[in-house]
Amino acid sequence: MSRPRRGAALFAAVLSALVAFVSLDMGAAGARAKAIREYDLKAAFLFNFAQFVEWPSEAFPEASTPFVICVLGDDPFGKSLDEIVANEVIRKRRIVVQRHRDVQEISICHILYVGASETPRLNHILAALDGKHILTVGETDFFTTHNGIIQFRLIENKLRLRINVEAARMAKLSISSQLLRQAEIVDGK
Repeated sequence: MSRPRRGAALFAAVLSALVAFVSLDMGAAGARAKAIREYDLKAAFLFNFAQFVEWPSEAFPEASTPFVICVLGDDPFGKSLDEIVANEVIRKRRIVVQRHRDVQEISICHILYVGASETPRLNHILAALDGKHILTVGETDFFTTHNGIIQFRLIENKLRLRINVEAARMAKLSISSQLLRQAEIVDGK
């Protein structure tokens, strides 16, 4: 069963973490620790996106279809994403995490994190997803200007979101105003 109250509380906590997200310059060990914290936070965001976005019914071919979060390319999350979604349910659907090396491997996916390793193939990947109901999330420069839906941006040591509302509309996804208020909005034109 969906837990909107828990999800809203977790999302509020994640947003609070955005404000407090500060890097410490402690050399290589500090940089590694910062990257781990950054991707723990991004993993929490991926989970929370599932609670603040509505997918059309055709995105779930069967009543038993799980909610699928996919990672395409190099996986920067380690165990974080799996641990965050373990035993969680979204709208009465269990959550499954899948990892893929090629966009052609993806059959059912609701949130797709496109790793930085896929930057050279970004246009091909997003074109292959055209007409599918997939919330695309990435962190590379110009992700949203290439019709990715949500882009993570690290600005002055704070994690920010950029959302391409036109790309979301084309994927038939409805993004909550709560999430939109936290983001820089681009229209994809």
